[in-house]
Amino acid sequence: MSAGLPWPVAYTVSGDDCASPMPLGHTAPLAEAVRDLAELGYDGVEVQVREVGAPDAEALARTVESAGLRVLGIGTGPVAAQDRLTLTDPSPDVRRHALFRLLGAARLAGELGVPVSLGQTRGTFLPGLADMQRVWVERAVEQLAEEAAERGGRLLLEPQSRANTSLWNTPDEALAVIGSLDAPAGLVLDTHHLDAEGVDAARAVTDHVTVTGCLQLAAASTRGPLAVGDPRLPTLLTALRTGGFTGWLTLEHTQDPDSTKAAARSWTALTDAASALS
Repeated sequence: MSAGLPWPVAYTVSGDDCASPMPLGHTAPLAEAVRDLAELGYDGVEVQVREVGAPDAEALARTVESAGLRVLGIGTGPVAAQDRLTLTDPSPDVRRHALFRLLGAARLAGELGVPVSLGQTRGTFLPGLADMQRVWVERAVEQLAEEAAERGGRLLLEPQSRANTSLWNTPDEALAVIGSLDAPAGLVLDTHHLDAEGVDAARAVTDHVTVTGCLQLAAASTRGPLAVGDPRLPTLLTALRTGGFTGWLTLEHTQDPDSTKAAARSWTALTDAASALS
């Protein structure tokens, strides 16, 4: 692996099916983004998708691999962020459409042999509907996990802050759901969302490293690129190494001042932190 770390390092990018670039990933079109990231030293990408399926796997892999990178995971944020489709929507048609999109992403991920993650597309509760909405989401997640497993993949649930979703805001809440599923599933841990919920990121990694497929990184407070000397990085990397982490790292943050410079800053910070551990 590059960056002096035993795990692959990815950067968030947007698939060509997205209506616009996701704000926490590289802003260039996919083919340009992967070339840029390869030159900086990244191992792969986590691709945010909006409307895809298994037939799109070959073209996606070809684009990413042409730059010498690989797809490490499939994200589904644009389903909610760009099309406002969630699993809690009061409209049955909207919920069906949201699940249809998510199942397509799971099939794509299965073809690529990588996990599919679920975050804000879970949705938010409305007054008086929370109990019913929870049931809707739980049933949909069961189906999504089964679809991913049948395709040879795995569902990863991302605990997110209450600003994004009403469901499963902490690792413990997400783990309770995972434990109820008949299909294998795991966690995505994101330092920004953990901070927002008052969860110590290093403690979360230490406690849940064996079920964590991906750790997403951003600067504390600003959610910007990582900075050299970030005191959290050695602690987080040590916790991953000590716990036998087998997943990947993703840089998911704002693109200040632009994507190339943001990706370079985070890469340099990770490399510096890795060298301090060796």
